[in-house]
Amino acid sequence: MYDTLMYFHLLTVVPCVFIGAYLLLAKKGGKIHRGFGKVYMILMVITAIISLFMEARVGPTFLNHFGYIHLFCILVLWTVPTALTAIKKGNVKAHQRKMVLLYLGAIIIAGGFTFAPGRYLHELFLG
Repeated sequence: MYDTLMYFHLLTVVPCVFIGAYLLLAKKGGKIHRGFGKVYMILMVITAIISLFMEARVGPTFLNHFGYIHLFCILVLWTVPTALTAIKKGNVKAHQRKMVLLYLGAIIIAGGFTFAPGRYLHELFLG
């Protein structure tokens, strides 16, 4: 079951690496930005939910399931709706801050941890 969840997790998160980078670098507010933004937010939430079902296999655990990396799920599940609310209220600065926080925290930092020894991506690319 873990392997299936891991592959679905990768299937949803890998596009976010590229979509998120594009959204941070490209022109803001247009139809393309809003369209990719919706896809990005949906994929990030799906990724976080899938992650909650994946038990931690590296490091200490809480409740025999959750590890420190699961804290990034909370980041995603808090940031996405609050960023969406911010932009709907016209608070562009808050939306931008939350989207940068989401990308840095959930893609860059959490993604970096996936290359730690004992994790699948470490074995795949570095092992």
